[in-house]
This record gives sequence, structure tokens and C-alpha cells, in this order.
Amino acid sequence: MDKLIIKGNWNETAGKLKQQFANLTDDDLLLVEGKEEEFLGRLQKKLGKTKEEVQKIISK
Repeated sequence: MDKLIIKGNWNETAGKLKQQFANLTDDDLLLVEGKEEEFLGRLQKKLGKTKEEVQKIISK
């Protein structure tokens, strides 16, 4: 997953994720530099998906 692409388009990406997965909150989608693994873990837990599945969803 290209971190620069995600950071550059994060507001748009976060909005799309919230539309697709209504149970995600702003706190769930808070992307803090240096804590990408923690962020992916939060999404995995909330969505019930593997790390790879979460990465694929984000990169779409």
C-alpha cells in the first residue's frame, strides 16, 4: 500500500469508506503518521477483515 497516495487523498478515501461501511466513525478513520499499523488493526477489527483485505479496500 503506497502511504503517500493514501495520505494525499485521505479525506476523499475516508469519506468513501464511511459511505461503504456505515459502522466506521471519524475516530476509526483517524490516520496518524507513524501509526499506520495501528490504523490498519483498528479497521481490521471493526470490519472483520484481514489486513490484506483492508489494504485492498483502501487502495480501490
